[in-house]
Amino acid sequence: MREVAILGVGQTAVREHWDVSLRQLAVAAGQAALADADVRRVDAIYVGNMTSGNLNEQHHLGALVADHLGQRGVEAVKLEAACGSAGSAMRQGIMAIASGQMEAVLVLGVEKMTETVFPETTSALVTAADADYEGVHGITFVSLNALIMRRYMHEYGYERGDFAPFALNAHANGAKNPHAFFREPITQNIYEKGRVVADPITLFDASPIGDGAAALLLVPAEKAPQAARVVGSAVATDTLAVHDREDMLWLKAAEISARRAYAQAGIGPEAIDLFELHDAFSVMAALSLESCGFADRGQAVRLAQAREIFPDGRVPIATMGGLKARGHPVGATGLYQIAEAVLQLRGDAGPAQIDGVRTAMTQNIGGSGATIATHILRR
Repeated sequence: MREVAILGVGQTAVREHWDVSLRQLAVAAGQAALADADVRRVDAIYVGNMTSGNLNEQHHLGALVADHLGQRGVEAVKLEAACGSAGSAMRQGIMAIASGQMEAVLVLGVEKMTETVFPETTSALVTAADADYEGVHGITFVSLNALIMRRYMHEYGYERGDFAPFALNAHANGAKNPHAFFREPITQNIYEKGRVVADPITLFDASPIGDGAAALLLVPAEKAPQAARVVGSAVATDTLAVHDREDMLWLKAAEISARRAYAQAGIGPEAIDLFELHDAFSVMAALSLESCGFADRGQAVRLAQAREIFPDGRVPIATMGGLKARGHPVGATGLYQIAEAVLQLRGDAGPAQIDGVRTAMTQNIGGSGATIATHILRR
């Protein structure tokens, strides 16, 4: 198997793009990645997306994107794994290059979510849950995560305010990222005054949806010796329904995919210089840190309180805002994470740059933990 390098990066800002269509977002990110890599033609395009059929009345995104990027004739398909769609598309792109079947692959995530009314958007998102046993009861992902957070607080003795460092870090870092939806830092007082969405989750414990697209151009590493390399890549699954899990406070798919990625890279969590985790909700950030070996069970909140997740800490997270401040255009999020990690490895993260980054990890979660893609990159 060949080593894979990330030669090109492209992003759009995450916004409410009222005057930009789904295809225009995808094309903008794709063109930026192709230009960044100085590549005109690719062998395949893998598109991560979750809600285009429900919210945009547009399936068949592979062919659509290939056509409007001037890449007619190439292999092009859409991949869907809920909020883990982009990470799963990345995995397919890596395998295509590593296998020797492809020499240049464009991996692209895109989502257009803000032009539908809230109930329609929520209904589209909840299709990532178990329709027969969760969705039928009217549950949403905010309420599912509220149940998980409440259980976490009960088991480990935390109060709602103890989770504030996750939001404070994300918003402070998002203020340094021109692509972020929210670019203003917040204070502890602002966090504590956040409106409750689903007790105990407030506005500052939940990430905002948005419109956006991110793209990466992958090539064999021998063709791009100076580019960031993929040294670990794995996707794992767990039960779709939270109530079917052996332990609702442990992300088994995160543990499995991280363990596989660590083994491929020949390292452990102590070698990771930054971790772009899937902080769709504060409690998910805590569970990810614990399931991936950065903190013991129930200790991730204490890790955050000790500021070890901040830019100068032991394991910086959400270094350019994370889902909380950059925003969460669900089918594109996993590629925003990797794009940001690549910028950090290049030293191109601007005011958000973390010093001395050599190895970065990203983790993209689908649903409430049913599909989890973990990638490790090295400078």
